[in-house]
Amino acid sequence: MNNVKRREILERLRADNPHPQTELEWSTPFELLIAVLLSAQATDVSVNKATRKLYPVANTPQGILDLGVDGLKTYIKTIGLFNTKAVNVIKTCQMLIDLHGSKIPEDQDALEDLPGVGHKTANVVLNTAFGWPTIAVDTHIYRVSNRTKLAIGKTVNDVEKKLLKVVPKEFKLDVHHWLILHGRYTCIARKPRCGSCMIEDLCEFKEKTDI
Repeated sequence: MNNVKRREILERLRADNPHPQTELEWSTPFELLIAVLLSAQATDVSVNKATRKLYPVANTPQGILDLGVDGLKTYIKTIGLFNTKAVNVIKTCQMLIDLHGSKIPEDQDALEDLPGVGHKTANVVLNTAFGWPTIAVDTHIYRVSNRTKLAIGKTVNDVEKKLLKVVPKEFKLDVHHWLILHGRYTCIARKPRCGSCMIEDLCEFKEKTDI
């Protein structure tokens, strides 16, 4: 795929959704961090259902720490891998209190040092909460990038590096959300909805459907 096609794809996605937002519900960087941490291998819908009950009770590092692991589990038990996530959230809250004055560090390495917070989660927080032009490649972005040929890579890290290289600066802040939403609702995994896709004529996927 050439850069002319890439720009047209991004321009169409921007025209359709000029100000894309995460579907996770949050009001502070801390709430976003916890929501993203909880969303690993879980749907945003399931995370939102849990945090709607959790955050009115505890939405600060100290507040969640006071719940303890077992107390936190009662709020997040409907989310996949909730046992491990509860332990990581409590450890993360303790580190935020001890090392960062209960604030979310605007720093890649510091974020990735938090339990349960990997490279992708750190990128999401930096992008969505702080406006960094990071691109957090999840399964949706990996699939869309490879399927369309927007950015081909064998691993999520390969795709991230390629996107950072080929996506023009003006699109970098929002491309993360555009591609996630496109993968979630149009370029879905099993049977992409090519017939209703706004970039079908630019996409280089050979096995297009007429849906």
